[in-house]
Amino acid sequence: MADIGPTTCRGIGVTGLSDLELVRLNTYWRAANYLTVGQIFLLDNALVLEALRPEHTKPRLMGHWGTSPGLNFIYAHLTRVITRRDTEAVFVCGPGHGGPAVVANAWLEGTYSERYPHIPRDVVGMARLFRQFSFPGGIPSHAAPETPGSIHEGGELGYSLSHAFGAAFDNPDLVVACVVGDGEAETGAAATGWHSNKFLDPVHDGAVLPILHLNGYKIAAPAVLARIPTDELLSLFSGYGYYPLLVEGGFDGEDPMEVHQRMAVALDYALESIAEIQSRARSRSRTGVSRPDWPMVILRTPKGWTGPKTVDGLAMEGTFRSHQVPLPDVRTNPEQLAQLEEWLHSYRPEQLFDHQGRPVAEIDEFVPVGDRRMSANPHANGGTQLVDLELPNFSDYGVEVLRPGVVLREATRVLGTWLRDVTAANSTNFRIFSPDETASNRLQDVFEVTDRVWEATIRPGDDHLAPSGRVVEMLSEHQCQGWLEGYLLTGRHGLFNCYEAFIHIVDSMLNQHAKWLKVSREVDWRPPLASLTYLLTSHVWRQDHNGFSHQDPGFLDHVATKKASVARIYLPPDTNCLLSVADHCLRSRHYVNVIVAGKQPQHDWLDRQQAVDHCTRGLGVWTFASTDEGTEPDVVMACCGDVPTLETMAAVQLLNQRLPALKIRVVNVVDLMRLESASEHPHGLPDVEFDALFTKDRPVIFAFHGYPALIHRLTYRRANHDNLHVHGYREEGTTTTPFDMVMLNNLDRFSLVINVIDRVPELGERSASLRQEMVDARLEARQYTRVHGEDPPDIVRWTWMQRRPDIAPGNPGGAVDGQ
Repeated sequence: MADIGPTTCRGIGVTGLSDLELVRLNTYWRAANYLTVGQIFLLDNALVLEALRPEHTKPRLMGHWGTSPGLNFIYAHLTRVITRRDTEAVFVCGPGHGGPAVVANAWLEGTYSERYPHIPRDVVGMARLFRQFSFPGGIPSHAAPETPGSIHEGGELGYSLSHAFGAAFDNPDLVVACVVGDGEAETGAAATGWHSNKFLDPVHDGAVLPILHLNGYKIAAPAVLARIPTDELLSLFSGYGYYPLLVEGGFDGEDPMEVHQRMAVALDYALESIAEIQSRARSRSRTGVSRPDWPMVILRTPKGWTGPKTVDGLAMEGTFRSHQVPLPDVRTNPEQLAQLEEWLHSYRPEQLFDHQGRPVAEIDEFVPVGDRRMSANPHANGGTQLVDLELPNFSDYGVEVLRPGVVLREATRVLGTWLRDVTAANSTNFRIFSPDETASNRLQDVFEVTDRVWEATIRPGDDHLAPSGRVVEMLSEHQCQGWLEGYLLTGRHGLFNCYEAFIHIVDSMLNQHAKWLKVSREVDWRPPLASLTYLLTSHVWRQDHNGFSHQDPGFLDHVATKKASVARIYLPPDTNCLLSVADHCLRSRHYVNVIVAGKQPQHDWLDRQQAVDHCTRGLGVWTFASTDEGTEPDVVMACCGDVPTLETMAAVQLLNQRLPALKIRVVNVVDLMRLESASEHPHGLPDVEFDALFTKDRPVIFAFHGYPALIHRLTYRRANHDNLHVHGYREEGTTTTPFDMVMLNNLDRFSLVINVIDRVPELGERSASLRQEMVDARLEARQYTRVHGEDPPDIVRWTWMQRRPDIAPGNPGGAVDGQ
């Protein structure tokens, strides 16, 4: 650890800057600060060539000043080292609410005007830049998809480090400079993110340079890391495995040139250290090489640095009061308006911009060119870097299904054989992320071709650990999601497999990513990214051993609220359907895909081609199980999900045996969003097709994987909604057997039969004895589990019996094409 001055650290010699370099650096910083203040306050008079009047200012002042001068300071220094070293770097802005600073730098670098020609790099463009910021019809106050160079996903704090390391994976020449704000540093996700250095391979990956920016305060309270003793602070990050470089300054009127000098030395040292770490790792055998202590910078500067010292008699610079808008009443308070004018003039804009408002030559010469500008780096616009995956033909991995509903298989285990070869064929742009569950979720065949990435100690007996592994596991869903998002945002592909109940941990991260996808779809210079694909297994219906805490399918409800252009949900009923859906999702672009599939043995229903056809339609009639024979059915038995499909098929078999005259139509749903109206979702079925499948007036008994309310929400516009009766998870669960679990929630076959009897008017009193038999069957099954600790043999060994010999075994036939 080191308190930086112009000196030698850890054997690497660095020197300070010349007077000319310091002047250019400070000129750029002043210009960025001026542009930041202008965005927050000004509607007109961009260069303050005349005295400020109230109408020159915005009626509603938005934005965050407090963090912005520090961000500009860091950006300026990174710009210098990029130019000096020809470094390829991107800027991850943890304090994303410092959006005006990021926008200001993009405009100074020229990228903003290239992306938005109507905002040129002159006084006209400057005025438009100022007006649009946090203004109706303009741009948000935080770093957003509209901001060149940004991969910041929103207002929620905590994920900048995870995004940064995800961006560095498999990018060996890239340096990701990641600013972590002192408010963000208090989040659990950020605390976990510091451990990403145990997963970064210096041979094949790039480098992350964390910059912890401590300006002392959050919105109203002191920041924890800003108030602990320096020795404790440095020890904390040494304990995380970093070599912290402490830079402090700007307090009590200190000359900024002194602070510039210390920061320049720190960054030169950090970049030299990174180069040495990578050179050493890439030029020798890994044997005996310990994990490096990557450098990081801890920067202490005043909050609201260079802004007003006091406002209305209260201290402003260096306090929490500078967090947002230091002068909130410039339109109505002449003293504050005068302070704003003095503040703007303090940057001496006449020295920063020529008479036409263009940055002066000193700034142009300071800025890197082309893709070396952080706002123009292609890795921050990942769609430009995206290369299609090489995907083996998933049908080659399919299973034989000679008769439907007879053979049981672990669907995700079969999927693992395909993912193994996907991983092998895409060794630099595909990774699997999971919170320590890849093998538990039956995907362990991928370890035939790769390992879990691991840079910490490896001991004899450890299972598939190596620095170059392509499975990235840490017991933090936040971390896995953040890594994968960073990986996707920089133009690669991945898969996140997780226990269904605990994917809720990343609900808010999913929000931010879905919003990024929605907005970036509307930004014409951002090409589509690879989709974010979740594989949720160990699901609600087979968490009978872990119990109630592990039983929650509600992530589907959460995803279904996202924009229709983004959200996709798939519940394949068997192995071949899972393969087809997974192939589709990994090929897709710019979606959030959720696949729900059990890892326990389940019945297979469709052969390879049938599965492809069924998944292409997204839903359809299973004619091999239906008895309506093309006429209007007495009842529609619908199902979505592997366990609901099993229970529906078992109920249908009971009805066939006991009520052979009953005309039943079986509809299986794979693509959940097909249930929505075509006017609401691009996958939605037109009403005429929905009515053809589900009828306009017959009872529909729907067995669903998740909460019943979701099906009602998706179908409430449909003509037959009043006749839709959904069985699903009712927040009932415990440690029990698989069949008792479905009985607890009335999803079992006996409950489905009972509901058919209750809902089909033609059955009436003549089926009362069968109804009573089903009630008794539930009681007997419950009693059996309580005595024997397992489900009854006839439940465990159940198989589908083909009723109609005129239809070839396994041929679902006759499905309605809903494309």
